[in-house]
Formats: sequence, structure tokens, C-alpha cells
Amino acid sequence: MRAIYVLCIRQLKRYVRSPARIVGSLGQPLIFLLALGFGLGAMVARGGGGNYVDFIAPGIVAMAIMFTAVFSGIEIIWDRQFGFLKETLVAPVSRFEIAFGRVLGGALVAMLQGVAAFLICLIIGFRVHDWLLLPVALIFMFLISLLFTAIGTAIGSVLQDMQGFPLVMNFLVMPLFFFSDALYPMNGLPKILEGALRLNPVTYGVDGIRGSFSSTFAFHIATDFGVLIVLSLILLAIGSYLFSKIQL
Repeated sequence: MRAIYVLCIRQLKRYVRSPARIVGSLGQPLIFLLALGFGLGAMVARGGGGNYVDFIAPGIVAMAIMFTAVFSGIEIIWDRQFGFLKETLVAPVSRFEIAFGRVLGGALVAMLQGVAAFLICLIIGFRVHDWLLLPVALIFMFLISLLFTAIGTAIGSVLQDMQGFPLVMNFLVMPLFFFSDALYPMNGLPKILEGALRLNPVTYGVDGIRGSFSSTFAFHIATDFGVLIVLSLILLAIGSYLFSKIQL
């Protein structure tokens, strides 16, 4: 347990000591929020669709979490190339424990990034309908963080090319984001596209956050929790296994 605690603190210290990383990670979500929230928001309002900023803000929060969580996997490649990973792996601690500590630390960092994005949404005009459900939203944010940090750890454990990691991640994360209900509701979509959204774990994460803020869930809250918990555990096991097989 001590190793897990140490690795979590190490990840958090890296995050706090890198303000450029914090600001840079919020750049893309902020652009999406401003461009879509106010650009398309005016059209949605004229069509009687309500406040579009309130609709996409949970998706923007999820986006900030996803990219930060997934790119935590590149630290594995970085540490491997510069020898830091070898120092960690030779410690008298199981690799599964090391992997879990890294994933948990990366998930906490990604969650903090999501909280920062949430605060920006509030400043821009996002409205929370039920503040009592804020702890539930934070739990969903943590589950999304855990899920995508595990994905990043799994891929970072397999890849050795630092330049190839962002390409693989963008190929994976961007489709997951766009083919979810982050930017548009599922109601009225073609059946094929609606089926794709239902198979996407991001859909359940965004629905959990959105439902917590608005008290209205597209799925049942238990469904959102169940999907995210099961997938997080599966991917955490896969990521830990692949990390344990790293050859230095």
C-alpha cells in the first residue's frame, strides 16, 4: 500500500509543478466549449432546443478528463527511455502494485483536470440544477479517469515509440468522444448510430455527469455506474498485466 501511496503523490506533484501542462490540457476543451457552446448554441436556442452550453458542458468535462487520463500513459514510455522506470521496477514491490499506483495517481490528476474544466464551464454560464448530486458527478468523473488512465497504461506498456503514442491515442480517443452523447442527444438518431453510442463507454460516463448536474439521466444511474465500474476493472486488470510484462 505504501508504494501505491508514493506513486500517487509522485503523479500529483508532477501535475502541480507543471502549470503549462494544466493550461495546455484545458485548451482543447475550452475551444470546443466556446466554439460549439456559443456558436451552435445560438442556432439551438433559435430552434427551441434550450441552452446548449448546459447540454455540452458535461461532455467537455469528460473530454478534459479523457485526454489527460490517456496521455498519462506516455509517462511510461518517457520513464522507460530515460531509465526512471527501471529504478521503479527493481524496487521490492510487485509490478501489479506499481501499475495500480500509477493508474490511481494518473486518474486523480485527470479528475483534477476535469474539476478545472467544470469550474471554467461555471464561469462561462453552465448551470447546475441540483448541487446535492455534485458528489455523484465527482464519482462519475473519477470512474472515467480510472477507465482511460488504465487504457493509457495498457498502450504505454506495449508501445516503445513516444512519437507514435499521440497518434494511437488520437485515433482511439477522438472517435470515442464524437461517437458518444457528449455533443448531441441520442433521441432521433439513426438506429446504427444510436447502437454505436450505446456500445461506447463514454456515453455512460457523460450521461452520469449530465444526469448528476440536471437530475435527468438518459439511462438509469445504476446502468451508468455498472458499465463504468465493470469496464474500469477489466481495463485496470489488462493494463496491470501488460505493465507487469514490460521488458527493460
